[in-house]
Amino acid sequence: MEQYHGRAEVTQQFIHKLKCKYNKIKIDWIDERLTTVEAHKTMNFLDINKNKKRNIVDTISAVYILETYLNKLKNSLKNN
Repeated sequence: MEQYHGRAEVTQQFIHKLKCKYNKIKIDWIDERLTTVEAHKTMNFLDINKNKKRNIVDTISAVYILETYLNKLKNSLKNN
């Protein structure tokens, strides 16, 4: 767990540096830690062949990341 905490801290520092350097550009971040787990759950539910899983897990994870971002954007537009 310590390693995970360190990685998250490094990521937050990187995001901070980006925001400082490119302060005129809106920079968002999405927590994608569990997207691979969710992708595997989806593939198991759909009974996808084990060999095919390796080829599409990143694609499904990317879909979850994009969906999370779009929902975040939609919610922020609703609240404004």
